[in-house]
Amino acid sequence: MTPAEQKATFSKYGRDFQEKFCHLLLKDRSFCDQILEVFDVDFLELKFLKIFVNKVIDYKLEFNTHPSYDTMKAVIISGLEDSNEAVKKQVRDFFARIYKADMGVSVTGIDGEEYIKKESLDFCKKQKLKEAMIKSVKLLKSSSFDEIAKEMNEALKLGSDSNFGYDYIKDFEERFLLKSRNPISTGWQNLDEICRDGLGTGELGVVVAPTGAGKSMVLVHLGSQAIKAGKNVVHYTLELGSTTIASRYDSCITGVSLYDLHSFKDFIYDRIKDMEGNLIIKEYPTKSANPMAIKNHLERLKQRGIKVDLVIVDYADLLRPNIMSKEKRHDLETIYEDLRALAQENECPIWTASQTNRSGLNAEVITMESISEAFNKCFVADFIFSVSRRKEDKEANSGKIFVAKNRNGPDGLTFPITMDPSRVFIEVHRKEEGESSQNKALTAREQRDILKEKYSSFRKTDRG
Repeated sequence: MTPAEQKATFSKYGRDFQEKFCHLLLKDRSFCDQILEVFDVDFLELKFLKIFVNKVIDYKLEFNTHPSYDTMKAVIISGLEDSNEAVKKQVRDFFARIYKADMGVSVTGIDGEEYIKKESLDFCKKQKLKEAMIKSVKLLKSSSFDEIAKEMNEALKLGSDSNFGYDYIKDFEERFLLKSRNPISTGWQNLDEICRDGLGTGELGVVVAPTGAGKSMVLVHLGSQAIKAGKNVVHYTLELGSTTIASRYDSCITGVSLYDLHSFKDFIYDRIKDMEGNLIIKEYPTKSANPMAIKNHLERLKQRGIKVDLVIVDYADLLRPNIMSKEKRHDLETIYEDLRALAQENECPIWTASQTNRSGLNAEVITMESISEAFNKCFVADFIFSVSRRKEDKEANSGKIFVAKNRNGPDGLTFPITMDPSRVFIEVHRKEEGESSQNKALTAREQRDILKEKYSSFRKTDRG
């Protein structure tokens, strides 16, 4: 074999790269399908990694589906008879590490995932192309130009993007993997019960209220609950100054009245200095920022090593669109669509607020029909609730929250609230006695019990 024909390996990338690459083959089905067109197991240096990858490939070939972590666990436990004990232990130890990482037991995941994909795919495609070139040199002797063209074209096609979407059969296992939403609590138990513990990763929540009803106060409450839970919050304000927002957080977290903050400066600092969560407030003049500006700011925070757990935009109606259109309603729709895309890209929840139209000013309960300008902006949101506070409610520090939309549970529910703006205190109460039981939110356990009873009855009827 000539030096040109000798097979290259991943040796120049090191062991850590190769282990992460093998992890990705199991974790990412579309990447695995794509690179297996150009990958050779002998590109790997270490025997235990070769055995692991061969097990993944064998399973895919035999069952025509990608293995899950639990499936690979069973395969590795029962299917390593041909290896010596030292190699068996290496395979099992490697799988135990990646299993813990992806099941959330370990805080470390796959660092540099995109780099590993790009480098490994580029390396493998070059090897295939090199093989085709060597074969083409031999074909030149017989002047078989069509065969040469065919060889080169096929080599160039191999390893191209094979992600055509979710395959109903091949991706069967993926449907049954537990997916964590990593929700962040609203701080209100009654709302958490109906939205599965809060707003989850990649979800957009909207607070709807008329002017003066306390939209900004509600957003500060939501941010404060996240900070107290050890989360990092980025709060964008387009109406109020950054220090004004910070003062509201002081009041909400400590319970000190907004009017007394200066008198309790030392007390407030003692309360907030040791909190695990952090808050960054970014102020933009009204209508000066667009979703792209927020995206760029979040990227800069990431580059500084700041992990963002929750984003709050106070409020979306005061953003300008990335691209202006002729109609305001179209601009608003695209703003909300871009915000939800930001939530998905940054893998965190985003809370924002929306203004009601005139019909919401004195409404006892504000429904989605009262949302200002663009009703379509409701379509992309995952959770929407309104806050209504008439004149008499403000005098009594009371009001109502109406759950207008909830992708993760029941909606159409109304809850009474206590709201004291002087100390940014908001409490959501259970529904009043005598209210219709058909709107009562069922707990997860109650829902499971009903389903079990229904399924049991169905099976009895079916057997009969």
